[in-house]
Amino acid sequence: MAKMFPIVTVDWLQAHLSDPQLVVIDCRFALMEPTVGQQQYQTSHIPGAHYLDLNRDLAAPVTQHGGRHPLPDVEQLAAKLTAIGIHSDPPTLVIAYDDSRFAFAARLWWLLRYLGHDCVAILDGGFQAWQTAGYAVTAKMPTPRSGCFVPQPQWQQVVDIDTVKIKKDLPGVVLVDSREGDRYRGEREPIDPIAGHIPGAVNYPWQEVTNEQGKVKPITDQQSRWVSVQDAEEVLVYCGSGVTACVNLLSLELAGIETGKLYAGSWSDWCSYLGEGGS
Repeated sequence: MAKMFPIVTVDWLQAHLSDPQLVVIDCRFALMEPTVGQQQYQTSHIPGAHYLDLNRDLAAPVTQHGGRHPLPDVEQLAAKLTAIGIHSDPPTLVIAYDDSRFAFAARLWWLLRYLGHDCVAILDGGFQAWQTAGYAVTAKMPTPRSGCFVPQPQWQQVVDIDTVKIKKDLPGVVLVDSREGDRYRGEREPIDPIAGHIPGAVNYPWQEVTNEQGKVKPITDQQSRWVSVQDAEEVLVYCGSGVTACVNLLSLELAGIETGKLYAGSWSDWCSYLGEGGS
């Protein structure tokens, strides 16, 4: 299956909304208020859109290690994707959106790619852009559909803490921290118990991928942003819990750099070992 361009406009989606080979997924979420996203969806969403919740659908339950948003169980997620009408063959086109500058839609985009489904894109500007364009919204739940999603995990796209420790200081490997600069520097830590960053990491805040309206910046901006890592053999990307790091993986894709991998546990996993003899 050929990879599709990872961004679509609201005008494109409006023109294709009735396509039976298309499934739209609302990924709105708020980390500090985890029920808000689904409440927003139930109140108003793009017609036909299904809802997937970051905590319940796009992550596994939290344990001592593994981070705040461990990757979901492959078979459980596949069953959920099947239940909302997504097929692997022929591939259903999946469009994901949020209202958080791709923070949560990119997690679904990356997960689908990780599971071998490349026919997926993110709505540029998200729900706000859809509303600003004057397109219809609804509170009506979508008609149930049945699909057949067969996962083909691309295990090489993920690294764990042991791999990060082994590789992070090797020539040709770049470790990228996707959090805001003050969290990277350890000046502020609103979520995790320990502030700071993984030694050797460089900081590329995920918000730089879009503008303040949540629209993706031009390809030339994405390319210039990553010019210092374009020749790296591997770019290992993390954030707080493996969610917003996916926005940087999207940016790398837009820049034409295909060496990006997700440290899924991210800082929340790394710091869970600190004090246990970890480093």
